[in-house]
Amino acid sequence: MKRIALVAIAMSVAAPALAGDILGEWKRADGRSRIRMANCGGAVCGTITWLRDANSPAHVGQQVFFGLQRTGEGWSGSAFNPEDGKTYDGKVSVSGAAMTTQGCALGGMICKSAQWTRVN
Repeated sequence: MKRIALVAIAMSVAAPALAGDILGEWKRADGRSRIRMANCGGAVCGTITWLRDANSPAHVGQQVFFGLQRTGEGWSGSAFNPEDGKTYDGKVSVSGAAMTTQGCALGGMICKSAQWTRVN
């Protein structure tokens, strides 16, 4: 009985850690922006927190990833591109302090990716 209780406790502690690997502040590899991935309404959303170019079509506070849900390969939801004003199918994968985001159109035939590094 004690073993079952310990396993249950270990699982309840490990589950949030797995779900939280995407959460936090991320900076884009090219240094153009930062986003914060956070829980929002039962999913994960990404909001711009800093921009190098104040004249960018993007703006601080703009949500660019939304509805991200855990999948077998990482995260899946929607990605908004401020440069063209369109929303795409979004995928996110996280490996340690590295994150790759991808927005795809035409059923995944045309995709654009960005690399990110964890800030905190």
